[in-house]
Amino acid sequence: MPDFIYLASQSPRRSQLLDQLGVRYELLLPNAAGDEAEDAEALEALLPGEAPARYVERVTGRKLDAAIVRRARRGLPDAPILCADTTVALGRTIYGKPDDAAHAARMLGELAGRRHRVLSAVALQRGPRRLAALSVSHVRFADMTPAQIAAYVATGEPLGKAGAYGIQGRMAAYVQSLTGSYSGIMGLPMYETAQLLRAAGLLP
Repeated sequence: MPDFIYLASQSPRRSQLLDQLGVRYELLLPNAAGDEAEDAEALEALLPGEAPARYVERVTGRKLDAAIVRRARRGLPDAPILCADTTVALGRTIYGKPDDAAHAARMLGELAGRRHRVLSAVALQRGPRRLAALSVSHVRFADMTPAQIAAYVATGEPLGKAGAYGIQGRMAAYVQSLTGSYSGIMGLPMYETAQLLRAAGLLP
């Protein structure tokens, strides 16, 4: 049994959540430049008419494929690779990471006062075997005034986050209710991840 796994994610929240499981891991990230540079936008491109669940599962698989190639190219030791992706959906409309502050404000304006889904897919590759799972949670935001949205966007917290918010941050003040996986909303569903690690023989 390998004594560590690779985590192919730049998200500090996913690292924090994996720490909670007591799993030793090493980050497996693309270089910023050179022949290993990867087009994140291309990996996350939405296909016409694609459903949110299909989208997040497909993107997670593509990111895992890229990480497998990355490990082999670098000649790193063989070990299981874990990858995840999270998206927010209102109906069939997918809310990814905002392009800028104005985009974040528009997203939050559409989500405020409404119930939406947060979908987190996780996939684990160990040798030829790939395991995958999907967590779907529901979050309802309270109504927000334009001033409240602007104040939240001004913190910088929405940038780089699907749906333009982090539930573990200041946006928690506007969460009326949630059902599902809190850690999944953060970006790495703990139960599903642990199930995959157990199935691969990496957790007792």
